[in-house]
Amino acid sequence: MKAPLAVVTTSTTSNRSPAISADQPATKSSLRAGKVAKPAPKLAVRTHGSSVKPSVKAPAKVKAPSLADRPVMELWVEYQQTHSDEIRNYFWQKYFPLVRYVAEKVYARLPAEVDVGDLVSSGQFGLADAINAFDLSKGVKFETYCVNRIRGAILDELRAMDWVPRLVRSRTAKLQNASERNFVETGRRPSNDELMSLLGIEGDERGKLEKDGSAIGIVSLNRKCFSSDGSKEVTEIDVLRDDSQTDPLEDTQRRDIKDLITRGVSRAERLIVTLYYYEEMTMKEIGSTLDLSESRVSQMHSGILARLKAQMHHKARELQQQ
Repeated sequence: MKAPLAVVTTSTTSNRSPAISADQPATKSSLRAGKVAKPAPKLAVRTHGSSVKPSVKAPAKVKAPSLADRPVMELWVEYQQTHSDEIRNYFWQKYFPLVRYVAEKVYARLPAEVDVGDLVSSGQFGLADAINAFDLSKGVKFETYCVNRIRGAILDELRAMDWVPRLVRSRTAKLQNASERNFVETGRRPSNDELMSLLGIEGDERGKLEKDGSAIGIVSLNRKCFSSDGSKEVTEIDVLRDDSQTDPLEDTQRRDIKDLITRGVSRAERLIVTLYYYEEMTMKEIGSTLDLSESRVSQMHSGILARLKAQMHHKARELQQQ
């Protein structure tokens, strides 16, 4: 049930003139006689002794602009003055795509076993350092400064993960670059002597460079070797050679070739072939070993090759006739 409303009427009376009802309109005669119509009485509405007050609408608050709507230079000036965590977090979210961009660019030149997620994690430290150390007075865009810091952090992490010292890597790269230049110019790979002469290195330094350049590398067996026709990728462990097993067909072919080559070859000629092709000795070194002159060794070597070619041609004709 609704609460009953109590209506209280307040009115004032004057001893000099009677009151005119609020329902009667004021006329000219009443105005001349000094009779003025009083205003309508005020009504006070009460519900169980409490009055209902009219609701007053509060003024609308002006919403502050978000960080994304403010100019970037203004945010940098404020951040360098206050070091606000809110502005720093905003810069982190704004420039985080640069970390992914730099990480993928560096990852394109790395082996497949390197995880791009590890590079992104390392680049985040570079982004944090760039935000804290950025200086507006240098007149450099933050994107340019940030990319270099991110790339440096990623490379530092790669060097820390590498088990080979940095000096060895630099020497290996030096040899590879010289070999590639010679291959472009001459069309063939240079020997060790030619490579060292190109670099102008002799003596003990040459030995150190050759030793560092032939450093043993580590290869993951789960690395992709090549793509197959099926859906499964062929990894290194799938094509790993097992030296404990031998191929019977290969052994038979090797034995036949050996018998064909050594047929009618003297002991000295056999030594010349072995020392020249397997031990990689020069004609002069072979001559001093067999107590022969260098010209005699060269003459015997040419005769051996001519005789072997004739035997191979004769064997090929026999196979064609069969």
